[in-house]
Amino acid sequence: MVGALIAALATACSPLRTFDALVPKDGGVRVVARDVAYGEGSRQRLDVYAPNRGKGPRPVVVFFYGGSWNSGTKDGYRFVGRALAARGFVVVIPDYRLVPEVRFPEFLRDNAAAVRWTRVHVAALGGDPDRLVLVGHSAGAYDAAMLALDPRWLGADRTAVKGWVGLAGPYDFLPLDQPATIAAFGAAGDPAATQPVVFASAGDPPALLATGDKDELVRPRNSDVLARRLTAAGVTVERRRYPRVGHVGIVTAIARPLRGRAPVLDDVATFAARVTGAE
Repeated sequence: MVGALIAALATACSPLRTFDALVPKDGGVRVVARDVAYGEGSRQRLDVYAPNRGKGPRPVVVFFYGGSWNSGTKDGYRFVGRALAARGFVVVIPDYRLVPEVRFPEFLRDNAAAVRWTRVHVAALGGDPDRLVLVGHSAGAYDAAMLALDPRWLGADRTAVKGWVGLAGPYDFLPLDQPATIAAFGAAGDPAATQPVVFASAGDPPALLATGDKDELVRPRNSDVLARRLTAAGVTVERRRYPRVGHVGIVTAIARPLRGRAPVLDDVATFAARVTGAE
């Protein structure tokens, strides 16, 4: 019964908070910070997960969830925090302000502030502030891409980003012709400046771009185009394509019961360990 419900949630755009409540989590992990403020707003809060054992400082993953920039909560991604912490990382998962409260670029400002908080405070939680990997799914992958590629957002802190991972991310989606993108980006004065592909350049951190072949919400061509742009600029890019995996399934495959569907967790953890020198 529970297994069937988990499978149903994993294949539909059901609230991942419900999925997270049902799915078994990885052990050997503790929450070392919960609902910590990185800003003044009620959604500017974050959680931090860390392995129970071993010595630090450990490389750090900052995970940005998706939800079309208008939905989502860090409480729906405890399975991600625990899965990556069980692989040896300190994991930071922030909430951030959403549409319609804010629009571009405010959600980027929030996530950049969460990264800056991480740089200042993660050493006290067992993490290495100079070895960060940004990871995101869907709209969160967009956020990770912009923070990694566009130096406006992180400034000098961008040097600590040793790599980034995009799971089913939108990186090249002009013209704005969908309700979610119109709501989030329609007021931008320069629409081209909202697109991650515009900022691909030499010196960008290495990237892992992963998509599911059955994704009909964010087409895999977004990752293909960005991979070509980054490669042409001399940036190291790993491209992963998972058969029979959809838009939501690429992130729920990180959960323990669904890992047989695609090696998403293995690929993310291996990439993050390599770019941070933790192999």
